[in-house]
Amino acid sequence: MPGKGKHRRPRTNPITRGFVAAGTGGAAIAIPLIGATGAHAAEQAAPSVAPERTVSAAHAAPAAQTAKQAATAKTVKTYSVKAGDYLAKIAATQKVGGGWHKLYKDNREAVGDDPSLIHPGLKLTIGAKSKASSEGKAEATPKKKPAPAKPAPAEPAPKADTTSANEPAAQSSGSGYTAPVDGATTTTAYRAAGGSWSSGYHTGVDFAAASGTTVKAVGPGTVVSAGWSGSYGNEVVIKHDDGQYSQYAHLSSLGVSAGQTVAGGDQIGLSGSTGNSTGPHLHFEIRTGPSYGSDVDPLAYLREHGVSI
Repeated sequence: MPGKGKHRRPRTNPITRGFVAAGTGGAAIAIPLIGATGAHAAEQAAPSVAPERTVSAAHAAPAAQTAKQAATAKTVKTYSVKAGDYLAKIAATQKVGGGWHKLYKDNREAVGDDPSLIHPGLKLTIGAKSKASSEGKAEATPKKKPAPAKPAPAEPAPKADTTSANEPAAQSSGSGYTAPVDGATTTTAYRAAGGSWSSGYHTGVDFAAASGTTVKAVGPGTVVSAGWSGSYGNEVVIKHDDGQYSQYAHLSSLGVSAGQTVAGGDQIGLSGSTGNSTGPHLHFEIRTGPSYGSDVDPLAYLREHGVSI
């Protein structure tokens, strides 16, 4: 029998200890099993997200390309050349980046080899990349062949004189002045009388010049006007350093614009038969002012500046 006044500590049942230990071990084992199960579930769930992103990206790419094409189409337009137009003028009014050189490059196939020879009704593309340049890049990409060995440079042969016996040389002088066309031959003299002119006489001199012949500034100066001028057709007026003005009329094409500085011999356009004209030629005047009615003898003026005509 237990003694009085003493407290006896109950003995722990070994089975209970074993159960608790087992329970503790089970809890420790259960934790990694749960973690493993979660990881396995995450691996199974991940593939279902990737295809959706791939499909979205596939749809987004064509949409972006379509938007880019639409933006490009808005910036490209077609311009129809009008009488009195020239590339520099068109590039300025249409705000072409790169000026007339870029405009000519983009429309080289339509304009041809001479950028100053354009005609009313010609369609020009504004804001498009040059087809010729893009094709050139595509052709240049595929293969690069090794450059052949360069032969030793030979001594250049003397250049032959290509001037024909029937082709007169350009009249020019050391003063910086020249004739407006090469081989200047007059067809109608200054002050010739007749009812064809409103003043009753010819206010300038006509030079024989086939359509498309280069027309040059006779001396240094600044372009006062360049454009359509009624019966004179396409004309250029230049104020020279000595205060006199020269006029070039009936041009088929203009190569300069108002405010541009030129030197004697610079090309300012091409001859033609625009305005009130019976055929291709160059009407040339020297004036004391920029307007009609202030004419002086043009041949005498040229001769004063050392030009032989």
